[in-house]
Amino acid sequence: MPIDTLERFLAALSPHDRDQVRRQPHDEQERLAAAWEEELRTDTDLDTLSELSPAAAESEAAKRVVEGRFE
Repeated sequence: MPIDTLERFLAALSPHDRDQVRRQPHDEQERLAAAWEEELRTDTDLDTLSELSPAAAESEAAKRVVEGRFE
């Protein structure tokens, strides 16, 4: 996975969630970034949001991935 995917994922997170993810091993960070990309690709609700605000769609997908991992 290109590092820019991980960087984009981290940028889409809230500061609190970003800190949580950065404390994880690099392999786990990459796994979460891949899950984030999959969420963006497959969730049709995010397609509509993405048309209005790509950054908001990325943030929502990142939030969902982190919530699924840490909560």
